[in-house]
Amino acid sequence: MCGIIGYLGEKEATPIILETLKRLEYRGYDSAGLAVLDAERGTEVVKTAGKVADLERQLGERGPLHGSLGIGHTRWATHGKPTTTNAHPHWDCHKKVMVIHNGIIENHAELRRELMGKGHRFATDTDTEVVPHLVEEYFAGDLVEATRKAVARLRGAYSLVVFSQDDPGLLIGARLNAPLVVGLGRGEWFISSDIYGLLPFTKKVIALGEGQLVAITKLGPVISDSAGKAVKPRVIRVHWDVDQAQKGGYPHYMLKEIHEDAEAVRNATRGLLRNDGEVVFPEFKLTDRQLLHFDRVIVVGAGSSLYAGMVAKYLIEDLARLPVDVEPASEFRYRHPMVNERLLLVALSQSGETADTLAAIREAKKHGATVVTLCNVVGSSMTMESDGVVYLQAGPEISVCSSKTFVAHITCLLLLALRLAAVRHLVAPDRLRELTQGLRDLPAAVDEVLRHSRHIQAVARKHAHHRNFMYIGRGINYPVALEGALKIKEISYLHAEGYSAGELKHGPIALLDGDFPVLAILTESATREKMLSNVQEAVARGAPVVAVVNRRDRKLAHLVDDFIVVPRVAEILSPIVNAAALQLFAYHVAVARGCDVDQPRNLAKSVTVE
Repeated sequence: MCGIIGYLGEKEATPIILETLKRLEYRGYDSAGLAVLDAERGTEVVKTAGKVADLERQLGERGPLHGSLGIGHTRWATHGKPTTTNAHPHWDCHKKVMVIHNGIIENHAELRRELMGKGHRFATDTDTEVVPHLVEEYFAGDLVEATRKAVARLRGAYSLVVFSQDDPGLLIGARLNAPLVVGLGRGEWFISSDIYGLLPFTKKVIALGEGQLVAITKLGPVISDSAGKAVKPRVIRVHWDVDQAQKGGYPHYMLKEIHEDAEAVRNATRGLLRNDGEVVFPEFKLTDRQLLHFDRVIVVGAGSSLYAGMVAKYLIEDLARLPVDVEPASEFRYRHPMVNERLLLVALSQSGETADTLAAIREAKKHGATVVTLCNVVGSSMTMESDGVVYLQAGPEISVCSSKTFVAHITCLLLLALRLAAVRHLVAPDRLRELTQGLRDLPAAVDEVLRHSRHIQAVARKHAHHRNFMYIGRGINYPVALEGALKIKEISYLHAEGYSAGELKHGPIALLDGDFPVLAILTESATREKMLSNVQEAVARGAPVVAVVNRRDRKLAHLVDDFIVVPRVAEILSPIVNAAALQLFAYHVAVARGCDVDQPRNLAKSVTVE
């Protein structure tokens, strides 16, 4: 969750750390801090309970920190309130060992008691503070060995960066169940919680594996496993560029990324969908015979990824006629699921680092299942532990709230459904041609939705004063209703319910009145007439209705308060078009309410802890 950066090179560390922290702030923004080692003045630390901008302002007031070795951190609080004291970095009793941390140390309380019994003095409420004290306890002249012994005592999840005044030319990183990458520059090296923070400086990175440790000196990085055995690094070249990760004139990253929905659909199919409709997955190379071996599918994810997985159930069962279960990743490993070698587990994540989903992958593989991950980040933990990968190719998504990666997930899931259907010979040639052409035309349909942004903004502003919303859909658009409700909750802090429209009268309808508007997905579908009946039920209770439709319908004009018109596409493709419209609606409601759209309270982009 937290953003971490370490630097060792020939330049001043402070400006590089600050710039990187600004780029990593989407991972957490409760507090921030940095520590720089000055050859003459020793280690200097500046921390704040505010955001990175507050840290930068504080540095401006006190004067620059000089030194070419340093670490920085932007926090999403777990243990301890977001105060200046609890902000990272943390240090040992003599303020020599400096540590920043992303993750949760589950056995911190017992370690703290043990260390206090040995005379160590603690100053914070955080779990992280046990780490520098452990390193201090084990230090006998070799900082790498002391760090290795310290992390061997930790249970839970961690990515750590460590330096010490006693070894001023050494920067150490270690990870377990949390992401950490090493950036390779020219005469400079970086350690970061993700690739995105390093884009202005390098496009060559090493993704550390589970339990690995990196020791960087001016000679470069040396990677070893938990036992100290050298590991040959795998260098990854990143194809994202810095411009992709800038706002590009938009007031918020979220709006920019919604306006990249169409390109996300286009990129998701690039290199995977051939002109004849054949789907190929270069990094998920199962043969037809192997794919025929599966007799069921489980899809796991969290948040928006979970709702994309619910769309996948409709896609795969419709096209490939395979039974599909969709489960929150956080529940999967705790309920003793029925898993064997005939199961295909599909794991969904934007970052590829979601702790619950990573745990689900490990549980499934332990019981013989085949795992394919659909994610956006090359070299992430989930990609390294899966049997195959389908990359979303959506480019960096900076806003905490998922938008373009949601539509990219659905696009890739449709390709997976087509691939599974093809080996079973279940898609007639005519339908395959229709779906292939529909996919190729889909970006233009999404672009048309985005061109109507001003109208959607007007509808959003009209309803932004409401404190409650009900989202309803049926069939393949039921998960889109759930996702629409999640969007408005995340960035507007409003109460929103997502329901299958047929369930409305089985309880939720009791909530409806004139101050509880209904967002109804009424695009063309096999259940549209049923949806119309559900809308009439809402209207009869006095609820305002905003209808997402393919065209203005005279029969609806006297029922609904507002229309959001989207282009007509095949029902199986409609979730992508409808999701784009609901993303814009949620965005404009949040802006009208004055909310922090890109950094909503209490949330972080990558949830790397349970």
